[in-house]
Amino acid sequence: MNKWILRRDISRFVGKRIKGIVITESGILAAAHLAGAGNVKKFLRSYGKFQFRDSYGTSIESYLKKFAGYDVSHIKADKKATV
Repeated sequence: MNKWILRRDISRFVGKRIKGIVITESGILAAAHLAGAGNVKKFLRSYGKFQFRDSYGTSIESYLKKFAGYDVSHIKADKKATV
């Protein structure tokens, strides 16, 4: 579901740098899973000005760095994804 929600932002931001971080699809998806898709959208669209930390104090930037570069090509953008 996050890939569907963030599909336009993935297209727009992958490969760009925000606050020195190269934005990757895997980083975006992991950050959305852990910090919320809406917060990741706000972060990307503000070019890093929007700051968010989860309940453990971890920032979106940290998730974007930690989970960058993984192959997520097998994950499909599905509007009706269920768990």
